[in-house]
Amino acid sequence: MPVQSEHDPRLKPVLKTRHISMLALGGVIGAGLFVGSSAVIAATGPGAFITYAITGLIVALVMRMLGEMAAAHPAKGSFVDYARLAFGRPAGYMTGWLYWYFWVIVVGFEAVVGGQIINAWLPGIPVWVIALGLMMGMTLLNLMSVHSFGEAEYWFAGIKVAAIVVFLVVVGIYACNLWPGSNASLGNLTEHGGFLPHGVTSLFTGVVVVIFSMTGVEVATLAAAESEDPSRNIRKAVNTVMLRILVFFVLATFLIVVAQPWTAITPGKSPFVSTLEHIGIPGAADMLTMVILVAVLSVLNAGLYTSSRLLHVLACNDEAPRWIAKVSGKGVPVRGVLASTLVGYGCVVIAALWPDTVFQFLINSSGTVFLFVYLMICLSQLKLRRKWVQEGSLKFAMWGHPWLPLLVTASIVAVLASMAFDPTLQVSLVQCLLAIAAIAASYILLRVSRARQQSLQGKPRPTASTS
Repeated sequence: MPVQSEHDPRLKPVLKTRHISMLALGGVIGAGLFVGSSAVIAATGPGAFITYAITGLIVALVMRMLGEMAAAHPAKGSFVDYARLAFGRPAGYMTGWLYWYFWVIVVGFEAVVGGQIINAWLPGIPVWVIALGLMMGMTLLNLMSVHSFGEAEYWFAGIKVAAIVVFLVVVGIYACNLWPGSNASLGNLTEHGGFLPHGVTSLFTGVVVVIFSMTGVEVATLAAAESEDPSRNIRKAVNTVMLRILVFFVLATFLIVVAQPWTAITPGKSPFVSTLEHIGIPGAADMLTMVILVAVLSVLNAGLYTSSRLLHVLACNDEAPRWIAKVSGKGVPVRGVLASTLVGYGCVVIAALWPDTVFQFLINSSGTVFLFVYLMICLSQLKLRRKWVQEGSLKFAMWGHPWLPLLVTASIVAVLASMAFDPTLQVSLVQCLLAIAAIAASYILLRVSRARQQSLQGKPRPTASTS
């Protein structure tokens, strides 16, 4: 079946520009920022904000490359279609199924995290029951319509952005010593073991951890395919990536380490909570826990949307069961949503039965997947750039081609290589490679099975389309 690179008329372009803008704005804000930043600060020291800046630059440039391809050739499958255009059907198959695998595991994981948060308030209800309830709620929301997904994500993202803005204003006033009793000082950057107490290399080893917290920025490019003006909305979303990262990650981390000694931050406890408690804001922990729950629901919502659309793309390209491609009258790939949620429900059950074995393997194996997806985005842009120029369709060029794209590609390879030498990340890398091997094996089995069927039917084997 030929690759469907243009907009699928069965998917309704009902998402508004405000939906895409807010999805792009708030999509990057999650528990990785609110809680995971504590581990980054503990491992790097006050200079952690530079690690966020370096990582943010890499992510922003990857998004710029994706934006170039999406503006030149809008496609409902985004980077999956570009991988197929650049390197053929196997690349599209691998990229699509890897990214789908990443998101369905994340959906299950976030449901469990949400269950744990609510269980702390309602200890009488088991975590797995709450998690299944959250999954069911988000499933129904995604089945209603594309517009319902957009509206929910609009408000989820709005709450997250508002929380970050309030935090930046309050801590900014405190850091400028305009808050009563403030003891914030730029001296906190150097007085407690130095600016980089663990050495300069900690700036770069921290990139491996930080880049995980920035996943989600690429979802806006997938959602834009179901918007009023895909090309314009993609360019707008990509153009604001750097600003969002500078404000939400770099500035927030900088203010945290200025407001208090970095040694006062405990790994595993939100530095946002620690900072507000240090300032003396009552009820800071409860307020931020509510925001983190909203972030969890946002990821659940976006994860189900993304995984269902990827399944739809794969099914349309004959790389997933064809029955999944069916779309409802409201433009929702209902079977794709249900298939993705079934895996999510399975993850919740596995988390309840085997939390430290099977579930941990799923989390570790999926955690590194999107780095390979980012790598494929870079390689696809390098391969397809000449094609866009020859066709005259280059509307949104990547800067410094080809040297800057090559530098970003090398940086991602370096991050993956560094994981092989970090004992704390080796397990995640190895288990991810096992997942990749399993998906590669499934592609070979699929091609052999299809060839055998065609042979039995006496039909010539079609040439895989890459256009």
